[in-house]
Amino acid sequence: MHFDFKRVRPYLITRSLVPENQESPIHFLKPKQPVSSNLFYRRNHFAYPILTSDSLTLKISGLVNNPIILGYSDLQQFPSESITALIECSGNKRAFFKEKVFGEQWESGAMSEGNWRGVPLAKLLMYCGISSRAKEIVFRGRDSGIKNGENVFFERSLPISKAIDPEVIVAFEYNGKPLTYKHGFPFRLIVPGWYGMASVKWLSEISVIDSDFRGPFQTEDYVYYYPEGIQLPVTENKVNSTILRPLDKQIISEGKHTIKGIAWTGLGRIETVEISFDQGQNWEAVRLKQEPQKYQIVEWIYEKDFLSGEKYQIAVKATDSTGATQPLEGTWNKKGYGYNGCMEISVKTE
Repeated sequence: MHFDFKRVRPYLITRSLVPENQESPIHFLKPKQPVSSNLFYRRNHFAYPILTSDSLTLKISGLVNNPIILGYSDLQQFPSESITALIECSGNKRAFFKEKVFGEQWESGAMSEGNWRGVPLAKLLMYCGISSRAKEIVFRGRDSGIKNGENVFFERSLPISKAIDPEVIVAFEYNGKPLTYKHGFPFRLIVPGWYGMASVKWLSEISVIDSDFRGPFQTEDYVYYYPEGIQLPVTENKVNSTILRPLDKQIISEGKHTIKGIAWTGLGRIETVEISFDQGQNWEAVRLKQEPQKYQIVEWIYEKDFLSGEKYQIAVKATDSTGATQPLEGTWNKKGYGYNGCMEISVKTE
C-alpha cells in the first residue's frame, strides 16, 4: 500500500468561527484558475442568515417609478452578463501593519477570483425607472446582528455614478453554477474594482434614495481613519502584489529557481511589477505571464540563481496604468484597511 500524495489538498485558514472568517490558501492555488467556492475566502460580520422561500426574492424600491419584487427565476429572464473579477477584503494583509490594529488578522488570502454571471444593475434600475432626485442606491443583505446595541442588517450604498457602471451586476452564478449558500445565494451584488464590502451577499433589497446613506457599515466601518483626523471612504482596491513562491522563511536548494507571484489593482490595469534583492534600493522588472486585464490578477515570474549557504531578501512592488505604485510600507489607518505595502520575504539556501 502507498499514500497517493496527489490527493493532498489545501484548506481554508481559519481566522474566526463565529462569525466565520477564513482565508483562501492563496500560496497553494493555481493563480489564474477560478477559485472554487469551497476555497473562496469567507468574510462575515454576523452569523449566516436563515433562508426561507421568501429569501428567493429581490425587492427594488424607493425612488423608482415601478417598484418590483423579483423571484429567482424572474431575475434570470433578464439579459445577463458574465465577468471574471477579483473580490478582495479591505482588511486583506492587515496583519502586516507594523503598528498593529484590532480586527481580523488577515494575511494574504482574504481575496479570491472567479467568474460571475448576473444581470447588470443598470438594466434593473432602468427597468424600474429611477427618479431624477436619486443620489445613492442602498443594498441590504439578509445577514443581521447586533451592532452598537441594535439589531441591524448588513447594508451598503453606491453613488449613482458607480451603480450604473455596466460591469456592476446582481449575480446569481459563480463559475457556471448557482451561488453557494456561504457566498451569498441566491443573489449577490458584484462591484468589480472595489473592496469586497461593496459586493453585498444574500441581497434582499435594492433601494433608491435622494440622500447620503448613513448606515454603520458605511459611515463607521469601511472608513480610512488616518492620523490627524483625516477620514476617507474605502472604495477601490489599491494596487498590490504578493509573492507566492518561495514561501517566507523557506529553505531552498542552491541553483536556479523561479520566483512566482501575482499583482492586481482596482483602477486600470497592472502595468509593471518589479523585484528587489536589496531591501528596495534597486529594482528590476519581472515578466508578466498574461496580458493584464481589468479587475483580475496577473501572474508574474522571475528566474534567479541562488548561491549555497546564503540568505536572500526578496521584495516586490506593482504599478498600475493610473500611475499608482505600491509604497514600501502600507499607509497606517486605525481600522487597518487597504494595506498595500511592498511584500518582502526572506529565504536561505542549503
